[in-house]
Amino acid sequence: MSNDPSQLETPIHPNDVPSLQRDVQRLLGRCLLRLQQYERLLKAIVAHHELAGPAHSLEGIRDARIQDAATKTLGTLISKLLDSYVVKDGVERELLGDNTPDDVISFGFRMNIQMAEEDYTRTRDGLKELVDLRNGLVHHFIEQHDLWQADGCIKARDHLLTAYSRIDGHYEQLRAWAESMDQARQLAASFMQSSVYHDLVVNGIAPDGTVDWGAAGCVSSLREAAAGLSIDGWTSVAAAETWINTQHPDQTPEKYGCRTWRQVIHESRRFDLRYREDDGLNAAWYRERSNVAKVGR
Repeated sequence: MSNDPSQLETPIHPNDVPSLQRDVQRLLGRCLLRLQQYERLLKAIVAHHELAGPAHSLEGIRDARIQDAATKTLGTLISKLLDSYVVKDGVERELLGDNTPDDVISFGFRMNIQMAEEDYTRTRDGLKELVDLRNGLVHHFIEQHDLWQADGCIKARDHLLTAYSRIDGHYEQLRAWAESMDQARQLAASFMQSSVYHDLVVNGIAPDGTVDWGAAGCVSSLREAAAGLSIDGWTSVAAAETWINTQHPDQTPEKYGCRTWRQVIHESRRFDLRYREDDGLNAAWYRERSNVAKVGR
């Protein structure tokens, strides 16, 4: 079936003003519906093409981006699109800002389309014309066309046929961009299901083996053990080890490049460690340092 509105019409007598007016209304509605489809897809791209921040806060940051995009006008959305998704070749923008905490793992990704300067300029100008076209249809259409005269209706009809063709062209372009973004998101989702990503976010272990102790799963496990086992603020390392082996068997010192839990406590620099005599033996006890920032798992 053809998408050309002119193919869907029955002939209208050029002096039948009421019929011409109804035809104009139909074509105007068609344009506005296509514009709404465009805006809806644009909001999805703007909201989802990038995400960055502390790993434990990413879900909230994503929700805030969706909510923010939902309130923006077409012009503002296109400005955001041209600022970070459709960019000139070689343009780089900081993903993680200066306010990102440096004592926890932060994660970020951005998907974009890079264009040669000439193509970018042509795309930018075309999108600006789309905004002007939309504003004309929504705010000034009756001012620009005399819909109480047959000639005015005919001119309005021709204008709407041209307008729809332009809007639909932009929509198809945006849909192609969205499909490319979705493919990239699927690759990102595949990575997020990998053991490398799990170690990075849950265990605080980077692909090169570096440990972010502030977000490490072993540190969280030691905190949990201390919450139930501490005596006067101190927790037996042996008792904590037994508890962690039961509650979090995947958390082992070896995972973090350590031989013992005492070494984990020492390397993490999140806890104080001391020894007490117990049945003639020196037993290790630990407690969390009061000036250490906590990161939820």
